[in-house]
Amino acid sequence: MKVYGITNCNTVKKALDWFKANRVDYEFHDFKKLGITMDKLQEWDNRAGYEKFMNEQGLTWKQLDPEVKESIKTKTDALQLLQQKTSMIKRPVIEDGDFLFFGFDEPVYQLHFE
Repeated sequence: MKVYGITNCNTVKKALDWFKANRVDYEFHDFKKLGITMDKLQEWDNRAGYEKFMNEQGLTWKQLDPEVKESIKTKTDALQLLQQKTSMIKRPVIEDGDFLFFGFDEPVYQLHFE
């Protein structure tokens, strides 16, 4: 299983703590250190739609210039922005085989991992 996120995100910390407490092994991919490939973003988009993982509620989105926000007209525009500003990706991203999930939701984790 692979977990994508950033180490100083409280939601990522909750998820990693849950995995440790429930003895779920994972590999961690740090967006800040490793970035994210366009291929991976396109894969997630194909599986879930970029709207599912583009966080428009977070500080990074809110701090964007209005012109930048208005320039997002296509899926390609959105994915390019997400690649540049990985903090806008809803975290954590959980990949476990066919399971792809964005965020922390304990009941969902319990159903999948226990």
